[in-house]
Amino acid sequence: MTAPAAAVEPARVGARWIGLLSLANLGLWMGYFGPLQVLLPNQAQDLDGIDKTTALGIITGAGALVAVLVGPIAGALSDATSARTGRRHTWIASGALLGCAGLALLSGQRTLIGLTLCWCVAQAGLNTLQAGLSAIVPDRTPVRQRGLVSGWVGLTQSIGVVLGVLLVTLVAGGYFLIGSLVVLTVVPFLLLTPDPAVPAGAAPRLTLRALAAVFRFDPRANPDFAWAWATRFLVQLGNAMATLYLLYFLRDRVHHSSPEDGLLLLILVYTGTTVLTVVAGGIVSDRSGRRKPSVIVSGYVMAAAAGLLALWPTWTGALIAAAVLGLGFGVYLSVDQALITQVLPTAEDRAKDLGIINIANSAPQVLGPALAFPIVAHLGGYPVLYLVVAAVTVLGSVLVTRIRSVD
Repeated sequence: MTAPAAAVEPARVGARWIGLLSLANLGLWMGYFGPLQVLLPNQAQDLDGIDKTTALGIITGAGALVAVLVGPIAGALSDATSARTGRRHTWIASGALLGCAGLALLSGQRTLIGLTLCWCVAQAGLNTLQAGLSAIVPDRTPVRQRGLVSGWVGLTQSIGVVLGVLLVTLVAGGYFLIGSLVVLTVVPFLLLTPDPAVPAGAAPRLTLRALAAVFRFDPRANPDFAWAWATRFLVQLGNAMATLYLLYFLRDRVHHSSPEDGLLLLILVYTGTTVLTVVAGGIVSDRSGRRKPSVIVSGYVMAAAAGLLALWPTWTGALIAAAVLGLGFGVYLSVDQALITQVLPTAEDRAKDLGIINIANSAPQVLGPALAFPIVAHLGGYPVLYLVVAAVTVLGSVLVTRIRSVD
């Protein structure tokens, strides 16, 4: 068995560094969720000659496929970068600019192919940005501080959903605004935090053959990494199936009088309860040194929220489910990410390995629509969909017990 990543333990980072990293991540998550939750579903609904659920599945599925490909490649390029601008900062800046361009191009698109291609450009940029931001955490923080840092970064994901949805709902020109914020939130981190250049001899040598092999890893040599990937994949698959059609769930099943406003309120409730647990969960796991129990319990709580949507498909039920989901997801965001940084196969290829982990985030966005659409359309509708989500999430939580090198 290959040991997890080992390197010189970095010094603790301060509140300023954590704050600037969190701000950069806030822009990233607004770039993801503003379009996914509101803008793309509304544009898909306005397309002529194609069912809205099918159109949205095609758009998001293609974007997720791009994310699957770009994440590990951008990570490998980052690992091999020895530029004076920094191995992570170089790709953070490039990703932010490309993501901004893709989001700007989405504005005004009225065809399925136009929406799909432009969302793919945005996904390529945002995933390049995410590869750099994710890898700099194990680069710069010690193991016993990663729960805290991951907690603050996870908090920005929840806030990013709220701000992204709020901005695109209330402000005209949502795509241009979100794209600009992706860049503006990254600039302070790039200018005010260190990312020393890596000597050329210390960076992994990236050949065409090595680049083609970035998607491969040996589960037998690194079983804990493989199990961490599998658990993340299953939980994110459940999340993708649950959230993709949430706006349509409110409109078609709950019959909410204003589905967009209802979605925003659900996100606010979910964010409020996430705030209660995301940073606290990371701190507790840092102090105890135990990650797995928190990840397992948080998965069960998220599964319970999906069960509520299945069995109580009313506005009241949706509000309670949003609150329960936030409690579980807050702990999951911080503790699971900290756990993953402890099972990376090598320190030299962190960004590439985190890119492989990101496949577990992105691939469900491809598979999720393929599984969710037939369930909603032909196999029992939204109640069956959310029961399946609960089962998948529980399975992902149970498999965490197979990880051996982390308590």
